[in-house]
Amino acid sequence: MNIDFNKDNGLVPVIIQDERTLQVLMLGYMNEEAFEKTKREGIVTFFSRSKNRLWTKGEESGNFLTVKSIAVDCDQDTVLIKAVPKNVVCHTGSFSCFGEKESKGFLYELEEKIGQRIDTKAEGSYTYSLYQRGINKVAQKVGEEAVELVIEAKDDDENLFKNEAADLLYHFLILLKAKGFSLEEIEEVLQNRNR
Repeated sequence: MNIDFNKDNGLVPVIIQDERTLQVLMLGYMNEEAFEKTKREGIVTFFSRSKNRLWTKGEESGNFLTVKSIAVDCDQDTVLIKAVPKNVVCHTGSFSCFGEKESKGFLYELEEKIGQRIDTKAEGSYTYSLYQRGINKVAQKVGEEAVELVIEAKDDDENLFKNEAADLLYHFLILLKAKGFSLEEIEEVLQNRNR
């Protein structure tokens, strides 16, 4: 991974994106030392222009950014880091320096939470208890939710319709986990069809 640190006084802009939702979280700058530290430790470290030193995001607040992937643009002078934020990112208390958490992409966060409940065998969790009952029960529940959504689609109660749609999506994510597939794989099928 070659980065041209010579174009802007030894610094390159770094875009931080939420790995699950792809929401842009913040923009910072890195010098070569900050970049190497970030790669080595897996926690985002910037070069602070105001403090004139390395600055690990979250060093005071505890709101670290855990690195999931690093990419460099075609000109080799901008870095894109996909990360998982521990909490809010902006010093103002907002989720992102560009505003609050967007609902777009939340399904990936929900998918991760469902996976955690199943993988950790969370006691008292509806998700885990349904999963334990086996693939037939999970599939049956998805079918029931689909029928309930169709019934609500014929009525005029928007709230009930949206709730049934949410129930169907939730149970569909449990079914994907039970079958060993991910939402991303289904998204890829849709993208390929769109081509």
